[in-house]
Amino acid sequence: MEDVMTADSAKQRMKIFALNSNRPLAEKIAREAGVTLGKATVKHFSDGEIQVNIDESIRGDEVYVIQSISEPVNDMLLELLIMVDALRRASASQINVVIPYYGYSRQDRKARSREPITAKLIADLLEMDKITRVVSIDLHAAQIQGFFDVPVDHLVAAPLLASYFTDHQITDNLVVVSPDHAGVSRARTMAELLGTPIAIIDNRNVESSESLDEIPTEIIGEVEGKTCIVVDDMIDTGTRITISATALKNAGATKVYGCATHAIFSKNAPEILQNSQLEKVVVTDSIRIDESKRFAKLVQMSVGPLVGNAIKMIHNNEPLEPLFRSSIKD
Repeated sequence: MEDVMTADSAKQRMKIFALNSNRPLAEKIAREAGVTLGKATVKHFSDGEIQVNIDESIRGDEVYVIQSISEPVNDMLLELLIMVDALRRASASQINVVIPYYGYSRQDRKARSREPITAKLIADLLEMDKITRVVSIDLHAAQIQGFFDVPVDHLVAAPLLASYFTDHQITDNLVVVSPDHAGVSRARTMAELLGTPIAIIDNRNVESSESLDEIPTEIIGEVEGKTCIVVDDMIDTGTRITISATALKNAGATKVYGCATHAIFSKNAPEILQNSQLEKVVVTDSIRIDESKRFAKLVQMSVGPLVGNAIKMIHNNEPLEPLFRSSIKD
């Protein structure tokens, strides 16, 4: 009887807080985890200074903070760091940061002379803040997990994204396409889930990824007469996935879909994507998409159940392996 009471009281000590990056997603995560969002106030002063107040006791609690490092990137990062400091000073027993989109993840190595490795710097800042754990989704490069000396739970959205195509019977004569050589492993994962072959757009000119006028002509694999799914981890300006769709259409593909976990949608990306040859653009809500950035071809799926289930499993000391095989949806 005593063991049961101890287990029940331990479950009540889990608390989830949301900062400003994506409160709608945080609410879905908390609902799936079976708790209500904790009370906290985040203020931005006129000079840009950030103040965080935790409006309830968290002494001895296992705390999860939901915050994507998305636009405005630096503000969202500082909010997270300041919140962690506040939690630590308020005697939280564990401080788990849930970062659905890990900003600065593209700067994960020295590609040129005198470049920083900013993804590592962010990891160092979080560890200096004394976090307990990181939970993230589809990091730009898997090796970013190794930048931390605390546990990192790296979730994948591929089963969720794949479920869109199976649910809509988009499974016949299908091929999954990587927009370049760097994304082959990502395409292979999606192809294994859908049971399809893969193809690769042989895009060797990095500069062409920023220009709609330079369309790659070489494609490794058979795409003629096929329905293609171009898979990437993020869509920023929309240019790369748009020229990929054009290249596939030029090579004889019948239909092309775009698919990515993180919808950054900077500059005029929504307009570019809407006017592209893509049938649909399937993304998740790891980044909040403002109404001004929504467009007719956009399909958004929620990672709330995925992250909420992950938090429950972590809290109960259960393995996360089932989440890598299932497509958890609302």
